[in-house]
Amino acid sequence: MKALVSRFLKDESGATAIEYGLIASLIAVAIITAATTLGNNISATFNSIADEIKPKTAATTTP
Repeated sequence: MKALVSRFLKDESGATAIEYGLIASLIAVAIITAATTLGNNISATFNSIADEIKPKTAATTTP
């Protein structure tokens, strides 16, 4: 019984799998954060471009 407990405590294969899982989840969070930030920046850029090329109807009409 003592040998079984000792072998169980020395086994690190489960810890390695958990570490890989944590690394994968941190990478996923980083990718999601980067994609969200990049998406917001691209959206702001396209909105700025759309505002520049939109006809200025209110400013060009004279009564």
